[in-house]
Amino acid sequence: MTGSHAARDIDTSKPHSARMYDYYLGGKDHFDVDRHAAERVALAYPGIFVCARENRAFMHRATRVLAREHGIRQWLDIGTGIPTEPNLHQVAQAIVPQARVVYADNDPLVLKYAETLMRSAPEGRTTYIEADANEPDALLNAPELSEVLDLTQPVALSLNALLHFITDAQDPYGLVGRLMGALPSGSALAISHCTPDFDPATWAKVTQIYTSGGTPVQFRSKDDFARFFEGLDLLEPGISVGHRWRPEAGENRPEEEITDATVSLWAGVAIKP
Repeated sequence: MTGSHAARDIDTSKPHSARMYDYYLGGKDHFDVDRHAAERVALAYPGIFVCARENRAFMHRATRVLAREHGIRQWLDIGTGIPTEPNLHQVAQAIVPQARVVYADNDPLVLKYAETLMRSAPEGRTTYIEADANEPDALLNAPELSEVLDLTQPVALSLNALLHFITDAQDPYGLVGRLMGALPSGSALAISHCTPDFDPATWAKVTQIYTSGGTPVQFRSKDDFARFFEGLDLLEPGISVGHRWRPEAGENRPEEEITDATVSLWAGVAIKP
């Protein structure tokens, strides 16, 4: 699947959320159209750079917690984004070399870097699937997925900074339910999601910038975020602002004070009973 689509043109006529995220993280895999849109976001919400960094840090911590404390050995990461080291499989395989990871995204620029996402430890396995998060059955039935993941054994579903790009009209709760329904008891769900809770006026501006650029978004409240975990057992500390979910000693943060409003990101991890 990867090779058959590798030559697909990259659309640079409008900004793309994955490339804007790359800009927020200080990467180089974006175009002028993405930089201009990202700078408009940053003008309205200067904390976007902190938010992006803390989102990435949450993913790393959640992966380590699931590997060390809950025996997870398999991950399905949807909305992968442009590779930024360490990637999820590198974090997981540093603890469990035999960890298996399937990445899924539908951005051709991510596809361009898929080789980076498949440099697994010898004991483990990784692959990349070009797939749309709005088509969970196609993803779950992809032969590449079953070649790497054993869906009779626990899998961690990682949905980092993805679901705010899926509006209620697209049934995000049904999407998450369908994916988790395909996974066995002992599986995990890790989600991060931007929120307007701490500064509604600013996030209304951010919504307008993304939507006018051709990317509909829906940033959700804590209560709406909590709905994604219904029927699952949340790990401590429950639903938290990203930087407050299991912080680790020695994390490299700039000297500036990080506030909940600056981060504006809900995060949570749960286990399927």
